[in-house]
Amino acid sequence: MESVAQGSGCAIILNLETQLRGNRGAEELLNLRMILLLVLATLMGASRACAQAPATEAQAPLVVAPAGKVQTEERPQQHRFWDKKNDWLFAGVGAARTFDYFSTLNLRRRGGQEVLVTNDLVDNHAAFAVVEAAGTGVSIGVSYLFHRYGHHKLERWTSIVHIGMATSGAVRNYSLKAYHR
Repeated sequence: MESVAQGSGCAIILNLETQLRGNRGAEELLNLRMILLLVLATLMGASRACAQAPATEAQAPLVVAPAGKVQTEERPQQHRFWDKKNDWLFAGVGAARTFDYFSTLNLRRRGGQEVLVTNDLVDNHAAFAVVEAAGTGVSIGVSYLFHRYGHHKLERWTSIVHIGMATSGAVRNYSLKAYHR
């Protein structure tokens, strides 16, 4: 049985029948394909919604001051993305992720079980380091998007919250008691 999902002029055909009924690997592959399809459809819909009204400075609303009053336009403080404050915040995110990396490895050496990712990923040190580095990169990317669209407070708070969450997770990993195998 085949199901067809239509989106933006292209058809994605999913083969819903698996030859190995009851095989856990085949079911996980099907779930992964469905999640990928959902993410793809969401991204395509978001790109269409953003393309509806391009933001230009010419479309800014005109504010007229009452007669006899001097109008001063207050603009939010503009700053460069790679300024000193962001440099320190991004370094903090990297340090917090590194702290989380080593605390999670310590937790696994003591026999603990990782909650957020699989133990196989944590035990593969190179892959886990890539995941931690990717988390830092995603945080910087989200901060850039907030900066690009003028949300400068959210740009800073993204890094601050990331530092707090990664550090609290690392402290939790170190504070858990050792498990016996």
